[in-house]
Parts: sequence; C-alpha cells; structure tokens
Amino acid sequence: MRTASSAIFALIDIKDVKRKFEYGQHQQWKIASNSNYNRGYSPMNLKVILSTLVLSSLAISSAKADQWSDIQARQSLSCGVYSDVPPFSSPDPQTRELVGMDVDLCKALAEQLGVGLELKPLSGEARIPELRMGRVDLIIANLAYTKTRAEQIQFSDPYYVAKEMLVVKAPLANNSLDFFKNKRISATKGSTSEQSIRLAGANPVTFQDTGSAYLAVQQNKVLGVVTNAMTAQMLVNQAKASGVDLGIVEEPLALEPIGAGLRKGEETLLARVNEALMNMEEAGEIDRIWDKWLGPDTEYQMVREERVQKLSELDFEPLP
Repeated sequence: MRTASSAIFALIDIKDVKRKFEYGQHQQWKIASNSNYNRGYSPMNLKVILSTLVLSSLAISSAKADQWSDIQARQSLSCGVYSDVPPFSSPDPQTRELVGMDVDLCKALAEQLGVGLELKPLSGEARIPELRMGRVDLIIANLAYTKTRAEQIQFSDPYYVAKEMLVVKAPLANNSLDFFKNKRISATKGSTSEQSIRLAGANPVTFQDTGSAYLAVQQNKVLGVVTNAMTAQMLVNQAKASGVDLGIVEEPLALEPIGAGLRKGEETLLARVNEALMNMEEAGEIDRIWDKWLGPDTEYQMVREERVQKLSELDFEPLP
C-alpha cells in the first residue's frame, strides 16, 4: 500500500515543476526567471497550487487505506487461500471447487461480516506478496506469526496456536526438552521447524522433505524429527501401523499463532475481523470447522486446545 508521502511525490516532483516553468515546456504555466509574472503565477500562487495538490493526494491516499469501506461498497470479501494444501484448501476431486478448513473459515468470516465471498487460490510463497499488492483483502492460509512476517503485514487475533513438536522413538518421549540440547535433531530445510530447533538449543540436521527427515530418525542419524503437531501425529500413527513405536515429547519447541493476514494500516478491517472471529468462537463455529477437518474423527486426530484470544496477550517467543 502506498503511503501518503509516496502518493504525493508520485504526483508532484517539485524540481520538475520548477524546471518546466523555467524552460517554458508548459506555456500555460510559463514562469521565466526574468518575467513579471504577467499571467498571475506569483510564488505565492504557485505555493497555493502545490498545497492544493498535496492535500488532494493525502485525501486520495486516506481513502485507499480504508479497505473495509471498499469491501462494503462491492459487498464481497476477497479471501486468499492455499491452492492445493489439504486439509486447509484444495480442489474437491469431483467438483474441482476449493474445500478445506481455511475455505470454511473464509465462508464463516464473510457471513459474519455480512458480505459475499470470493476465494483466491494462492501458492504458499505468493500469500504475503499478493496481500501486500492488494490483490486480496486478507489471507487465511494456515498463516503462522513470525517476526519477519509481522514486519510486512499485520495479523488478526489467532484462532488456533500451532506447535512445533519433537517426534522420537517411544523410550525417549518422556524426556524434557533439556535432554535434547546440543543433540542432533532433523527437520525440513528452511522451515520454522528448523528455526525452533535452534531456539531450543539443539543442532538441526536438515533435509528437503519431512519423509527424509523422519528416515534419519529410523536410521539413528538423529534423535528425533521436529514438525508441526498435525504432521507429528500422522507420523506416529503411520509408524504404529508399520509396527514402529514412536512418541511425541510433551513440551512444544515453539508456538506459532495462526491467524488471518491483513495489510498494515487497515485498522478498521482488523477490528471487524477480530470481532467476527470472536463471534464465530462463541457460536461454536470454529470448533465445528476444526472437528470436520482436523478433529478426533479425522486422520489427523487433533484436539483443539486454544481458543480465539488477543494476539497482544499471548505469551510466546516469535520465530524469526
């Protein structure tokens, strides 16, 4: 989003205006250095003209900053979701329509806001750039709060808190995280899992995918593998079906609040979204969506523990 100052200088280059006056490129405004200002363009008049343009630019910039007014005017919310990351958002095999937990959250949010919904599928890498360029109003795509992201966008209050969990062979699962300090732990390269290992004081050994990171545990190259809680539970379940006993260390390595992403400066929209999320929480809507896609009766077998809470009141150490 362009700031007021950038909008002003995009419209007005003071030196360029002066130069054009001096060299007569705009005859209607011509002000030669030795003229008597016979067209009435005295320095005072020029100052008034420039001031008017500046104020107009500020008004335009302020109007553009109110995304909530734009949403109300068109009666539609543009919600960015994953293009193909189940169970959050992916095409239904039969209808090819997007379905998933994040899709249902977008639908419930739009209903709370009293507007229609336009879903826009995005790749993981495109989520924040597309938001910042104004191509979507907000994103709901399993977006975790990190320091880097918070410098670029703002986050709603989280509707759940993801956890980075350590999966180990069953006999090691009862140890505290202190036991694993300075130990070799695997993770996917460049992931928040890798960052959380460093945060816990252990030594990350990285791989291109979770499967390879897990294989390192089986081959005794590392003591455990770190991944999000959903994937961790799936690894334990799949290993058990193959006759391998794994366990999950109880204490998470890192907490990652998951919320909607919005452009910076959209305070009215942020307040509306936070209010809507709390209403959805109190009505049990988020629990129903969770249980449908991630709950105990799904392959992920996850229990939702946290509720919508103010981001500012959440006690956690943000990942970089």
